[in-house]
Amino acid sequence: MACSSGKIIFLEGVFAGLFIYGVLNFVKLKGIRIMSGFSANYSQMVMPDHINVVGTLFGGQMIAWVDLAAAKVAFRFLKGADIDGAVTRAIEKVEFKEPVYLGDWVNFTATVISSGRTSFCIEVEAYAEGRHSQSRLACVATVIMVAVKKDADGNYQKTAHGKTG
Repeated sequence: MACSSGKIIFLEGVFAGLFIYGVLNFVKLKGIRIMSGFSANYSQMVMPDHINVVGTLFGGQMIAWVDLAAAKVAFRFLKGADIDGAVTRAIEKVEFKEPVYLGDWVNFTATVISSGRTSFCIEVEAYAEGRHSQSRLACVATVIMVAVKKDADGNYQKTAHGKTG
């Protein structure tokens, strides 16, 4: 039995390694840069007007806060770039993991995880903590933002941000 279990663990490690190798090759092929060092924290308290009909945080409110957390790290990431700001292009994935209740604090950590020429990808984790509960992962999301600059006609256009992390 121990030998069989060891083989399974070995194979899981091999498959995980092949998966990571494949992802890294895809990232290299697409010209995406893996980022490190750009993160920001943001916190919100859940108030009565944030609650849905079942007594938990309304999902749309959580998504709005996720977008704010992403905007905060985008501001830091783009500091010094010749751009006017960044806009949310897509919120690709949102997963609600645990309910959040009235009076809980929701603490967000937003991290730039990759960057292209004009856009960059942010991972946001939201941890809820109540007066009588431990911190728990309540939501994770992936947000794509695009750097923009105002053109001569006053319209915002996507533009290269020149950041590599």
